Amino acid sequence: MIPVSSPKHQYLKHRPEIDAAILRVLESGWYVLGTEVQAFEQEFAAYCGVGHAIGVANGTDALAIALRGMGIGPGDEVVTTALTAIATISAIEMAGATPVAVDVDPGLRTLDPSCLKAAISPKTKAVIPVHIYGQSADMDAILDIAAAHGLLVLEDCAQAAGARFGKRMLGSIGNAGSFSFYPTKNLGAIGDGGMVVTDDAELAASIRQLRQYGWNDARESLRSGVNSRLDELQAAILRAKLGHLNADNARRRDIADVYDAALADTGIPAPTRRDNAEHAFHLYAVQAPDRERLREHLTAHGIGTGIHYPTPVHLEPGYRGRLGNWPRPAAETLCREILSLPLYPELTDGEVEQVTTALAGFRAI
Repeated sequence: MIPVSSPKHQYLKHRPEIDAAILRVLESGWYVLGTEVQAFEQEFAAYCGVGHAIGVANGTDALAIALRGMGIGPGDEVVTTALTAIATISAIEMAGATPVAVDVDPGLRTLDPSCLKAAISPKTKAVIPVHIYGQSADMDAILDIAAAHGLLVLEDCAQAAGARFGKRMLGSIGNAGSFSFYPTKNLGAIGDGGMVVTDDAELAASIRQLRQYGWNDARESLRSGVNSRLDELQAAILRAKLGHLNADNARRRDIADVYDAALADTGIPAPTRRDNAEHAFHLYAVQAPDRERLREHLTAHGIGTGIHYPTPVHLEPGYRGRLGNWPRPAAETLCREILSLPLYPELTDGEVEQVTTALAGFRAI
């Protein structure tokens, strides 16, 4: 069975570099917030085109700590989308704020700017555009709305490492950007990890304090912080992988092009790509009204699939009635019909052909 993603294949592809990085850390005797983390922060900041990067324990913490660093907390509302991982909503609540989930553009699947504008209230302090599946949100429109209403912008780049909007790297466009290095991500650790990037030196200093008990350099707690530290092993592994990210993303886009062509005669549209942007294709998600029949067809041909996500966040049992009362028909339809096909850089041409041959034998009702 061809899996939807395979972190093991990426390890095997880059094994010599990763093994050397791990050994370097083990022999150093320093395992948390040391020279590997410092170097990776500098390298990732340069990659994203920003002045500062702060490593944290995971992508959810990256969002929550960034919000707290921005001064977002109890009594504040943060607008985001209903089509996202639950981590986006969880992070807003971790910061003490109130999440408001609105609809997405039905074709591009990212935050609908008109829905953002409609949801703004006197309590709204920030917006989190989610670059879902590796597709950039409409950052020009979002920034215009944010500027008009005095909102902070935190980009959720968990699925979009290496993607662009225009000539700018995602994460460098808003006040800050957050990343996840979960193993299946385009830039994945062998464990967990996260990062906040920003050009704001004051915000970066605040986030550095918050990630470690609110400490200053003398280890005095100047504010209430948390323990969310990127460890040396993961930083070293991510450093080994970072130099391959552009090539890996290019391979993802090449596979996506082949899938696009294979879908032409199936009645299933290829995913829409935003103009003037470069998609990272963390996921290749098709929309099929008869999803289960397509899933069964692919399974019978040895092809794994995934659903990202089966339930929009506002309909999750723990969040019903708590994320605002806005209509979200596009997100609800997508969650009923979306299906992710196998997509990772190590897929062989033969495996890609196996997927396309199976797709060619399917016809939507």
